[in-house]
Amino acid sequence: MTGPALEIGGLTMRFGGVTAIDGLTMAVPAKKIVGLIGPNGAGKTTVFNVITGFYRPEAGRVNLGGQDLLGLPPQRICALGVARTFQNIRLFHQGTVLENVMVGCHVRRRCGWWMAPLLLPAFFREEKAIRQKALGLLERLKLAHLAREKAASLPYGAQRRLEIARALATDPAFLLLDEPAAGMNPHESQELVRFISEVRADFDLTILMIEHDMKVVMGVCSHIWVLDYGRLIADGGPDDIRRHPEVIAAYLGHGHA
Repeated sequence: MTGPALEIGGLTMRFGGVTAIDGLTMAVPAKKIVGLIGPNGAGKTTVFNVITGFYRPEAGRVNLGGQDLLGLPPQRICALGVARTFQNIRLFHQGTVLENVMVGCHVRRRCGWWMAPLLLPAFFREEKAIRQKALGLLERLKLAHLAREKAASLPYGAQRRLEIARALATDPAFLLLDEPAAGMNPHESQELVRFISEVRADFDLTILMIEHDMKVVMGVCSHIWVLDYGRLIADGGPDDIRRHPEVIAAYLGHGHA
């Protein structure tokens, strides 16, 4: 039996007197799409920032396939196979779609920047390989027809897909999606559900996503954890979460629960 892709134990993160994460423990199953949800300010993005090395927690552990991630810089965690998107799209807007994906590929490059001004052939061979890899990735994700377009000129939904494409260019085994459906209309959200499912199967990934659109969460996630004020209040399958009284209370108030 395959073990968890990611294990979090007793994770605690404080900002001054505010506890953003309060003793969180969770085991993310490998090769699944799972969700982390909760009201605004529940601590969800803080969890992502700890996993990816942007924050150092006060207590707890984060383990990726036997590798302790705490204390590692973000670039090292990315090299170990963890990639993410952001709640607010962070593309290189003046770069082309192809250039944005090539940036992701550079995580795996072996030649140093200093080899370019020296006109060393190895650098240019690798740059050509990176370009071909990025073009192939765009083809797989049905974005190849946009390769020469500026990222800023893309429709909102296409920008979201491009951000996911750039994350996939780093060759991750574990992908974190922070509110991928934010700002989308219902049709775009349903298209995104299909897209994420295809990405998980095609790239053989584990995906952990934060999302406020419950139709997206319930439609694509096999397991869901729910945070409220940094504390885990429930976890289980979509049907369990949908009926859980503490979850209903957190979102709608205790009168509804």
